[in-house]
Amino acid sequence: MKKILLLNGNPKQSSFTHRLSSEYQHQAEKSAMVRRFNLSEMNFDPNLASGYDEVQELEACLSDFVEALIWAEHIVIVTPVWWGGLPAKLKGLFDRALLPGMAFSFKDDSASVVQLLTGKTARVILTMDAPQEFAEQQSGPVLEQLSFYTLEFCGINKAGVTLFGSVILSDESQRNMWLKEVRSLGASIS
Repeated sequence: MKKILLLNGNPKQSSFTHRLSSEYQHQAEKSAMVRRFNLSEMNFDPNLASGYDEVQELEACLSDFVEALIWAEHIVIVTPVWWGGLPAKLKGLFDRALLPGMAFSFKDDSASVVQLLTGKTARVILTMDAPQEFAEQQSGPVLEQLSFYTLEFCGINKAGVTLFGSVILSDESQRNMWLKEVRSLGASIS
């Protein structure tokens, strides 16, 4: 069975990303093992206060997340786009969890990076309040940061991307179509 880490990256407890994550999980669990994390339930200091100069002990939820990240073969991140970027707590999760020696290392004390999370695939599902015709343009910076400068930097294959917008202007029919699309992704584990 494929091993999936599913991260609902919305810091709000009740959100459309929560529903999307639940639909993905329900379908994926039919043929895969899924470890799900809801950012809203994770209590940790998102500030990497000393950078990499000092060790900052991981809170239990971050240790669990790191363990699941190493375990997983496929990573699914469902997150809203806020102000053209990731929610601050989600960025803090990556700052705190993707550390040298776990996600990457530096080769021979140089700036050359050794990727430590190779062989993994990923899917990024973004929700936006911007209309769909602007979704690709407005999601560009988030995808560059999340897919290229975060996941791929650590060795994870280029992420498949799904964009949903405008959530705020959508009706129940539109949301049901998006939920159906996410169920399909969960069933195919992509």
